Amino acid sequence: QVQLVESGGGLAQAGGSLRLSCAASGRTFSSYRMGWFRQAPGKEPEVLAAISWRRGSTYYADSVKGRFTISGDNAKSTVYLQMNSLTPADTAVYYCAADRSPWMVVASERFDYWGQGTQVTVSS
Repeated sequence: QVQLVESGGGLAQAGGSLRLSCAASGRTFSSYRMGWFRQAPGKEPEVLAAISWRRGSTYYADSVKGRFTISGDNAKSTVYLQMNSLTPADTAVYYCAADRSPWMVVASERFDYWGQGTQVTVSS
């Protein structure tokens, strides 16, 4: 069982930056595949980025490529999402997710563990 707790959300101005953190419980953090998703009101969940340390690979959605960066600190069992050049379209609830499989599969249903979400609001 893995528990995920996100933090770092809040209000940002367009063009600004935020860094989200996701602290994971468990001693096998480095073997998991981690992902960041978001869901805006009335929209489907959207994968943003994912990382698999065992496979040494990352994934970015086209909508955030070049603006968002996923990274992690295995010693702290924490994964981060650095978000730059924010726009109002980035306003959503952001979720961290984890799965035991190291294979880079990014569909939301392929992640077994989810955090509670953190709100990000970007003002124009």
